[in-house]
Amino acid sequence: MTVETRVSIKHEADIVTARQQGRAVAAQLGFSSIEQTFIATAISEVARNIIVHARGGEIILRTVQGNGGKPGIVIVARDEGPGIPDIIRAMQNGYSTINSLGLGLPGAKRMMDEFEIVSEVGKGTTITMKKWKQ
Repeated sequence: MTVETRVSIKHEADIVTARQQGRAVAAQLGFSSIEQTFIATAISEVARNIIVHARGGEIILRTVQGNGGKPGIVIVARDEGPGIPDIIRAMQNGYSTINSLGLGLPGAKRMMDEFEIVSEVGKGTTITMKKWKQ
């Protein structure tokens, strides 16, 4: 059975809520505490980007069954912000448009098993991340 949770991201406190919800879903699926931390951290990174760059959006958490019935979590971060003009550049370690360390998106990708960005300038960005229970 698929379970879906949506968290509106408009304020800094919403990042904490999304992170907590992601950790709770991961725990229910039986992910280790380290994997739960990776999932929560990846959620924090993409949720923070929503606040900083798009001024609002949502995080959708969904449980899924993979090949052979392996449980997993899908995290979709969606906004209607300015979009990412150069995704390849945005995915490089150290690249930042706001004078940060530039580790957010590449770091989130490293913590997850699957990672996809779809973005259109002026329309918004959707990031889909998946983590499978090993």
